[in-house]
Amino acid sequence: MKNVSWAAPLAALVFALAVPAAELELVQTIQLKGKAGGLDHLALDAKRERLFVANKTNNTLDIVDLKEGKLLEQKPNQTAIQGIAYVPDLDRVFVGLGSNGLCNAFDGEKYKILKTINFKDDADNVRYNPVAKVVYVAHAEKALGVIDPKTFAKKADIKLPAAAEGFASEIKRPRLYLVTPSPSQLVVIDTDKNEVVTTHAIKSAAGGHPVALDEANHRVFVGCHKEPMVVVIDTENGKEIATVHIPGDVDDLFHDAKSKRLYASCGEGALVVIEQQDADTYKVVEKLDTPKGARTCLYVAETGRLYLAVPRQEGKEGPEIRVYQAKQ
Repeated sequence: MKNVSWAAPLAALVFALAVPAAELELVQTIQLKGKAGGLDHLALDAKRERLFVANKTNNTLDIVDLKEGKLLEQKPNQTAIQGIAYVPDLDRVFVGLGSNGLCNAFDGEKYKILKTINFKDDADNVRYNPVAKVVYVAHAEKALGVIDPKTFAKKADIKLPAAAEGFASEIKRPRLYLVTPSPSQLVVIDTDKNEVVTTHAIKSAAGGHPVALDEANHRVFVGCHKEPMVVVIDTENGKEIATVHIPGDVDDLFHDAKSKRLYASCGEGALVVIEQQDADTYKVVEKLDTPKGARTCLYVAETGRLYLAVPRQEGKEGPEIRVYQAKQ
C-alpha cells in the first residue's frame, strides 16, 4: 500500500482559511470609446441595467448595457459633462455640463433631450432626492439649483457661502450636507425651506470633494484632498469624530449601512475599503491598485456592485468600466 501524505493539502487548506476573502473582486471589464483624459460621475438605471457615464474628455453621455457588457450609445455634444442623476419615478436622466452651466434632461428610454435648463456656469454635481422629488445641481459660482424633474421648473437657487463640491441628502429629515473645498467647511441645508441652516468649519483637512452619509448613526463623511483623508463628522453638532488617511485625489465616496463599509475611489491610483467598526471607529481593510486618474465610481448597495470609471489606457480604443463585486 502506498503512503499517502496529507501534509501538503492540509497546509494549503490552512493557508486558504487564513487569507480573508477580498473585499472587492473584479468581475467584469466593459470597453468604452473615446480619447485619453478624464471621466466624471456615473448613475444607474437599475430596472434596465444600464449605466450612465460622464465621458468628459469625449463630451458624451455614455450609456452602457450591463446585461450585455457593452457600450450601447454615446450622446454627443455634452460639453464638459460632469454630474449625472437618474430619476426612476419619471424615467429621466439629468446631466450637468461644466463648460456653460447647462443641465440637460433626457428621457430614459430613447435618450432624447426633453429640456435644457440654464444656470450661470459650471454645472457640476447632480443628485436626485427621492423624498423631496427634486434634482439638485451644484453650479458656479456659489449656488445649489433645485429643479422639479417633472416640470423642469427651477424651484429655488440656494445661495452658498462658497463654491460647492459634493453633497448628500438625508431621507428621514429635510437635511442636505454639502462641502465647500475652500474654505473647508460643511454646509447644512434645510431642504424644506431651501436655505442654509448652519456651517461647520472642517479643521482636519481641506479640499473636500465627495460626501457620504450614515443617517442612522448621524455621521457624514467627507473625502478631502489636503491632506488626503476621510473626515468623519457628527451631523448633529459638526464635531469631527475621526479621520482615515487614504491615497490622494478622492472624488467619489459611498457608505453601505448593511456591510458597514465605506468605498472611496482615489485618482492617485487606488480603490479603498474602510471598515466602520462603530460610529466612531474606522480603519482601512483593503486598498486595490487602479490606473491613475480613475477617480470616480458608483457603488450600488442593493447589489454590492461597484462601477469604476477608468480613463483610456495605452493600447486601448477608449476608456473602460471596471465592475467589482463587494464581499457580502
